Amino acid sequence: MTPVKTIIFIVLLFSLNCYTSAQTNKATIKKINAIFSSYNSKTPGVAVAIVKDGKVVFKKGYGMANLSHKIPITTQTSFNLASVSKQFTAFIIYLMENEGMLSFEDNVRKYLPELPNYATPVRIKHLLAHTSGLKDHGALASIAGSYIYGDVSTNEQNIKLLARTKELNFTPGSAFGYSNSNYTLLAEIVHRITGKTFAEYAKEKIFIPLEMKNTIVCDNYETVIKNKAESYELRDNIYYHKPVIESNVGPSNVWTTVEDMSRWVLNFEKPRVGNPAVIAAFNKPSLFDDGKRVFIRIIDGDTIFHAKGQNIWKHKGVTIFSHGGHTAAFRTFTGRFPDHNLSIIQLSNDEHNERLGGRWDIADYYIKNLLVEKEIANSPVQSITTVPTPTENYNVDLNEFTGNYYNNELDTKYHLEVKSNQLIMKHKRLYDITLKRIGENTFSGSGSNTFGFELNFMRNGTGVIIGFTISNWGARNVKFEKQN
Repeated sequence: MTPVKTIIFIVLLFSLNCYTSAQTNKATIKKINAIFSSYNSKTPGVAVAIVKDGKVVFKKGYGMANLSHKIPITTQTSFNLASVSKQFTAFIIYLMENEGMLSFEDNVRKYLPELPNYATPVRIKHLLAHTSGLKDHGALASIAGSYIYGDVSTNEQNIKLLARTKELNFTPGSAFGYSNSNYTLLAEIVHRITGKTFAEYAKEKIFIPLEMKNTIVCDNYETVIKNKAESYELRDNIYYHKPVIESNVGPSNVWTTVEDMSRWVLNFEKPRVGNPAVIAAFNKPSLFDDGKRVFIRIIDGDTIFHAKGQNIWKHKGVTIFSHGGHTAAFRTFTGRFPDHNLSIIQLSNDEHNERLGGRWDIADYYIKNLLVEKEIANSPVQSITTVPTPTENYNVDLNEFTGNYYNNELDTKYHLEVKSNQLIMKHKRLYDITLKRIGENTFSGSGSNTFGFELNFMRNGTGVIIGFTISNWGARNVKFEKQN
């Protein structure tokens, strides 16, 4: 490459990689660059876009989209949105409700009759709000022996799994329980009503009207995606590639760029898809069946409420609608401060991106005069004393727990045996798991390819062990019966 061509290439690359409007001064650019200064040509990175007062005022890529081929991240690099995808799924349901194609009160079995006839009906509004009680299909698959991020996952597989799972985590409408199953079923409902794939319908109803030309719903992990980023995790100072090999859509698997996501957040200010009434309804907190707002948790004294693929809360006293995403090593975030016409989009292919806290530094910079810093109460300093952990003396011998245990719904079996005075859990597909005793009949465990779990042994009236229940973050009290 000649010197002239080299200069032209660098200029073109910079023009793709960075954009600032006249409203963005040098001090602001310097501030944002400093936040992401740890990203370079030897690291993964992040694409950032800032939308203020109806305009994109900043967009830039940092780090590399592909470390093997040394491809830099630009504002046109495509990332897997992970759970930020749920906003699109929920919004499509709202568009369909507005057109009279469904009702939020519909029993999901109206469209998915293969699901169990639960004692309390699961309705579309429950799916939207994560109040259905449905066990998360990924959490169930982990118990069944599937590898986290290691096995292909499709909507068809997951719906079949849910159709065999008769018990819910809780009564629909009574509690909040984050479950990807909810949004998998919503995507399937769209398919069964429209006769189109969810990917086709999302493109027709949202991506084309908003001119999101580099956005797709990926329902086949083998799809070739233009300008696709690969994701990476740093372990022992070495970056390892973590590919996305799932084809499940609804809860995840929208691939997009910060440029296209800028068009999406602007639609909340001046709707081109939907209308002000739809936007207003979409932005209201979800409700439990008793009419109270669905809350997720309390952080720093503020309650986080749920609103259909969005969380509503206050960042230092300022209202924000936000959601994050995580799949493979992709870390994504979209946050809207509607009272201040500010939106921040961060799409990263770095497992550890959140350690930078970049989104909050950007928010603090743009609305710093409106933020309320919370006072931290002073507490007396106490000396740290090391207290030896007492050795537990349990009445039940470990050998009493050994044997084979089977679950018919998951069609999976575990074998438990004692080795070196430890209870070992074996599965034909998984590495052996050494269980940690945390009670007389209770153990915890976590394998290299499974979600962490708690296991409680069940006994009959005469005290004989007849099985156990196993629970992880998304599936509670899955019952296994002892075979021998």
